[in-house]
Amino acid sequence: MRAPLDRIDLKMLRLLQDNGRLTNAELAQSVAVSPATCHRRTQRLFDEGFISHVRAVVIPQKVDRGALVMVGVVLDRSTPESFADFEKAVAKLKFILDCHLVAGDFDYFLKIRVGDMADFNRIHGDQLIALPGVRQTRTFFVMKEVVDNAPLDF
Repeated sequence: MRAPLDRIDLKMLRLLQDNGRLTNAELAQSVAVSPATCHRRTQRLFDEGFISHVRAVVIPQKVDRGALVMVGVVLDRSTPESFADFEKAVAKLKFILDCHLVAGDFDYFLKIRVGDMADFNRIHGDQLIALPGVRQTRTFFVMKEVVDNAPLDF
């Protein structure tokens, strides 16, 4: 059985969410525990799935992926099989950053980063509309990113 998170665990999660490059010594000092205790607690947070992984946030414009596109997808059928086929195919496409099953006018929303509109046009024509079960897509080009990938508030 999983032990509940205490105030130190929550503070560690907040600090790591803000800066995943903190050393164990820096983190330990920030939460006022020994480095050994901090290491054990951090490992527990990973082991119990509170932290899935740590990665660098790359600036999209620096790697020619400055255009953000959201795509609403409607499938031709609403069956478990059609959803599974679509999800399996989407998971293989590296240009799709996020894929969410949603309620409402669309079945899925995709978050895609590309260099420019021509890149998206090529991807759309070659790969997106060829995904299994796709009946319709609706594309939204992001004009301004107001909040993106904000830390969780807990």
